[in-house]
Amino acid sequence: MSQPSDTLSQWQETASYWTRHHDIIRTMFAPLTRALIEQAHIAEGQSVLDVAGGAGEPSLTIAEAVGPRGSVMCTDAVPEMVAAAEREAIDRGVENVQFRQCTADSLPFADDSFDVAVSRLGIMFFPNPLAGVREMLRVVKPAGHSAFAVWGKSELNPYSYVVTDVISRHVQSPKPDPDAPDAFRFAEPGKLAGILKAADAVDVAECVVNFDIAAPLSPEEFWVFRSEISESLRAKLKSLADEERDQIGHEVREAVKQFYSDGQMSFPAQMIIVSGNRQS
Repeated sequence: MSQPSDTLSQWQETASYWTRHHDIIRTMFAPLTRALIEQAHIAEGQSVLDVAGGAGEPSLTIAEAVGPRGSVMCTDAVPEMVAAAEREAIDRGVENVQFRQCTADSLPFADDSFDVAVSRLGIMFFPNPLAGVREMLRVVKPAGHSAFAVWGKSELNPYSYVVTDVISRHVQSPKPDPDAPDAFRFAEPGKLAGILKAADAVDVAECVVNFDIAAPLSPEEFWVFRSEISESLRAKLKSLADEERDQIGHEVREAVKQFYSDGQMSFPAQMIIVSGNRQS
């Protein structure tokens, strides 16, 4: 996750929560990871760069896809995230993945180093997305693929808006800058594709991915999870009195019950995968 220093410090605190909830995060976004692997044309035996790989996903799933003849380089700007990813690889016995702490706009790799470069839910937080895309294209081989998964529009993703709607009733927030680092920075169709084209990528394509964000979490567990992994949400909650935080938690738990069936959480979700190739 390539960010300026103040944002990096926030992600350093967030890293401990992502580590704690790693299995749930992997489960929830597994369909998106599969779609990213497909759209990036990742195949057995390839070398793949994962930029902003966080606590290890999608790097470790991609490592399984490329098999023992392939390899994955998992990078992140946050040292704590990289350390968490390394521990997870050891725990899962994944040996064909390496780790490097670096920012997206300054990749410490030679030209033509990888067959494929990907970033899942990371480019929205790059301080300079165009520079990051150019770097990723530089390090893939001629005609090599790059693919980026980002959130679709907020109103199509109740996983996000259910919490946001509740919070907005209690905390006033300024309208976000559409070009500032934010989860929905590239939710508008065509916006990220334009960045790839500006970086001189060719064969740029955009694919809408609909799936369910599902996991065996109770409404109570969902609220704990969401309130821990989001730095912006944690900051807003810290500013409130205990009684108001409790009220928000109650309202969120009630609001999400409509997305439960047989004790299973399942939010309909829409993401966008934008892909492009380096010029040959």
